[in-house]
Amino acid sequence: MSNILLNVNGIEVIYNHVILVLKGVSLQVPEGGVVALLGGNGAGKTTTLRAVSNLLAGERGEVTKGSIELRGERIEKLSTAEMVNRGVVQVMEGRHCFAHLSIEDNLMTGAYTRRDGKAAVAATLEKVYNYFPRLKTRRASQAAYTSGGEQQMCAIGRALMANPRMVLLDEPSMGLAPQIVEEVFEIVRDLNSKEGVTFLLAEQNTNMALRYADYGYILENGRIVMDGEAKALRENEDVKEFYLGMGGGDRKSFRDVKSYKRRKRWLS
Repeated sequence: MSNILLNVNGIEVIYNHVILVLKGVSLQVPEGGVVALLGGNGAGKTTTLRAVSNLLAGERGEVTKGSIELRGERIEKLSTAEMVNRGVVQVMEGRHCFAHLSIEDNLMTGAYTRRDGKAAVAATLEKVYNYFPRLKTRRASQAAYTSGGEQQMCAIGRALMANPRMVLLDEPSMGLAPQIVEEVFEIVRDLNSKEGVTFLLAEQNTNMALRYADYGYILENGRIVMDGEAKALRENEDVKEFYLGMGGGDRKSFRDVKSYKRRKRWLS
């Protein structure tokens, strides 16, 4: 097993002191891996990412149980800025670009924590443009006037400007045309294989995520109901039925089916 970069161990997250959203979530992300967090809307994927990057407080949420470790160090009390300094950057759901800034100025905001000088930042910018040639073409355009795909690329590019070791990517495919989604995931694969960037991505597009990830965790109602190598999950009949849209009929919850199958085994 590779070195574990991120270890989330049995966390519970409560919003507004009363609403229990995550109920004992555990997952691991190996150094240099691409790990997918899968599940429907409201399953707890975004909350899990926010717990890791310490963005819960702004949403009146907190981790009330369990632990989160980065390279063996507990990180629940660190600020988001301290997380960035440790190489962990989150790309929020919904492509948060600064609408009135140009694409290039948006990208440069990602480098504000860098302490390694202008030449190094300029080299990273050039690298980002190599991965996203479309951004180079639109570098002077106001972000507000670019397409959804370009804004998503800009949001990922801005994260890369911080020189991260690990990127938390929230719903990268949301609202994008299929060929753009493919382009974004190809870039994730390249960044992973060529730059060694580790990814933890939350994604409703299970099919796409499992094509590009090494490992997947399926969340439902704040619990992990299944995990495994991406290839094994892609071939799993229950996953096909519930998440890859290959089953017919009314869908109950994945959990119900699992317990129903267990009961049937016991009874037969």
